[in-house]
Amino acid sequence: MENSKIYEEIAKIRAEIEEKKESIQALRKQIQPIKIEDYALKNFAGAAISISSLFNERNELIIIHNMGKRCVYCTLWADEINGMNQPLADAVPFVVTSPDSPEIQKAFAESRNWKFPMLSAAGTSFIADLGFEPKPGTYHPGVSILIKNEEGIFKVGQDYFGPGDNYCGLWHFLDLLPKGTNGWEPKYIY
Repeated sequence: MENSKIYEEIAKIRAEIEEKKESIQALRKQIQPIKIEDYALKNFAGAAISISSLFNERNELIIIHNMGKRCVYCTLWADEINGMNQPLADAVPFVVTSPDSPEIQKAFAESRNWKFPMLSAAGTSFIADLGFEPKPGTYHPGVSILIKNEEGIFKVGQDYFGPGDNYCGLWHFLDLLPKGTNGWEPKYIY
């Protein structure tokens, strides 16, 4: 098949993907809010920080569920989030959480020069209650969307992270290469 036809086919499929994304957005708007408690997570100093305080006078909050230091893939996502820290924080308050202790989080964040807000969910049911710990000690990375109003805090959406998802652009660049990812995997040190 000649290149012009291939590019036409790619454009057609891209339009179909955009249409599917719009369908997903429409479905997400139908999700019924689920009330959650005002969890207290810990900052790097070990001080308790309530979820309600993270909204910063806004009514929306993004919670990024990171598996912690144990996961090179989560580290890759966090590295990318670090690069968009300022524009994301300008658009909506967000925080990265993990099951690591505050001490481990602090040391790891400093070693990677992460500047985004981070809280430890260690010792709480937060990760499991929000659907990112299906079995004790088994974590999934992803994102929860919370809202706050006079009736409390509610989870109104979620998604999971994985290679090729919409949350880490590196995979999409690699997909453009003739050999794709060619077995490449994230590392702690490059």
